[in-house]
Amino acid sequence: MAGDKPWPQVTNADYTKAAVVIIGGGVSGICTAIDLIKRNNCRNFIILEKSASFGGTWYDNKYPGCCCDVWSLLYSFSFEQNADWSREYSGQEEILEYLRGVAQKYDLYRHVRFNSEVKACRWDEGSKKWEVHVQVNGGKDAEFSPGYTIESDFLVSAVGQLNYPRYPEIAGLDNFKGKMMHSARWDWSYDLKGKRIGIIGNGATAAQIIPEVVKVASHVTVFQRTPNWVVTRGDAPVSAFWRAAYRYLPPLRWRRRAGMMDFREAWWDIVGRPDSEYSAMAKQMTEAQLLAAFPDDPAMREKLMPNYDPGCKRIILSDDYIPALARSNCSLETRKIERITEKGIKVEGGDEEEFDLIVLATGFRTVEFMHPIVVTGAGGRSLKDIWQGGARALYGTVVEDMPNFGMLYGPNTNLGHNSIILMIEAQSRYINAMIGAVLAARRRGGSLAVSPRRERVEVFNAELQKDLANSAFADPRCNSWYKTREGRITNNWSSTVVEYQKVLDRVRWVEDYEIGGDAEEVVRALKRKKESRLGRVVEESRIPSAGLVTAVGVLGTVAAVGGFVANRHEVLFGLRVH
Repeated sequence: MAGDKPWPQVTNADYTKAAVVIIGGGVSGICTAIDLIKRNNCRNFIILEKSASFGGTWYDNKYPGCCCDVWSLLYSFSFEQNADWSREYSGQEEILEYLRGVAQKYDLYRHVRFNSEVKACRWDEGSKKWEVHVQVNGGKDAEFSPGYTIESDFLVSAVGQLNYPRYPEIAGLDNFKGKMMHSARWDWSYDLKGKRIGIIGNGATAAQIIPEVVKVASHVTVFQRTPNWVVTRGDAPVSAFWRAAYRYLPPLRWRRRAGMMDFREAWWDIVGRPDSEYSAMAKQMTEAQLLAAFPDDPAMREKLMPNYDPGCKRIILSDDYIPALARSNCSLETRKIERITEKGIKVEGGDEEEFDLIVLATGFRTVEFMHPIVVTGAGGRSLKDIWQGGARALYGTVVEDMPNFGMLYGPNTNLGHNSIILMIEAQSRYINAMIGAVLAARRRGGSLAVSPRRERVEVFNAELQKDLANSAFADPRCNSWYKTREGRITNNWSSTVVEYQKVLDRVRWVEDYEIGGDAEEVVRALKRKKESRLGRVVEESRIPSAGLVTAVGVLGTVAAVGGFVANRHEVLFGLRVH
């Protein structure tokens, strides 16, 4: 349904009109924009990013030790694999550089508007378009216009789940006279050397910060509410040899990536089957680390040993978190914080402890999807009204009474075991198929409104919650950012990545959607077609490793092979669309 020539970018004269508006310039926004270009031959789109750069969470989170807990080779786009990662688990700066490079390669900088925060979105029934209200935050940019409204045929939310910091509800939080910072708003101008530092929180973020700050601080106190399962990561530099091998022998890189995906998919058993051997392995690895770090301190081991199933909270992958807690200048406080004072923190039944710096490693407002944007759909219904009792969506991507609207990394699409990019690519492919239909109507001078059937949303989510109720996510012995205070799991997917990809391998126009608008030809075509098969990117193993091992022995012919692969990569395919 795409045209032969791409639509031009939005010009100055069309500054407030676009075919598609994408909210967010992180992994999801970048992927959606690239698919718009590749799948829909469309450049008539705007990316609205409230920060000053592409990167999303990898721009916002730049605290000491910030890195990904998924292998670098797997935490990258399937269509833009990077052979030059410097470590098995890359740090924030390298990931940000990668994402900026991808945005540059696909010429996305001419589509993005930085320092542009979306405040509200409203669906107009008459025009069948979205009105997106933007506030300009950049000082000089705001001089041109402090705010404006964009009209678009389709709206994409690519804000994700990890974008709005959550501040703890602790008495006296604003009373502290020293330095206080949230982990997602790190101030690198502040010198940590010789400082007394209190860290509130002990999740995945704190587990990366603590090993770094104990190296320079005079003392660090970690305030723990609930202990976490900790699995060794095995991080290491990637040698020049292997980087060359991945670069000039892509099949070797594809096979390594497939092996990583296979292993991570198998880890679903930790969540899906709490009595599995993988779950037992996670427990054993935690116990082994605790015994090595605190051989003569059973009380400390008990404080750090969880009493819930692995996977209920995000499992921490770290080689240095537990050893950092054993350092002489680090202490663990498990008593509840009573209040924050002008000089430090007081716990229940204890004295005030003074600090120079308090770090709030307290995560994000994850269950409040799209917060604080006000989104109003058909019939004047808002997302807040629709999501009373917890966020939900059909396949985690589309919401009832929200026509021509798609979400990436939306409700129930987070993972506890694998790379989220694998999910995002499937969502982008699916949403772009919907966008394609809307663009087809626009090209014919008409309008199209596509909205999921409420009954399909209800059935899908009822089945989803039934499956999740039997998972480790539902363990009542722990609270996590995966679920609401009432216990509804709103953030996580209920199975493997492959199963999710299969769910999104087609758009079921008749079964799943209500289709309206005055582009009658397009409406009839969709109803007659019933569904559009999209396929999926297959990255799990399909061939044995043995056949590729010999590749390492022929690196003397790297130049010749590399040249062949660079120009004939489709012959040695590593990615297949089924």
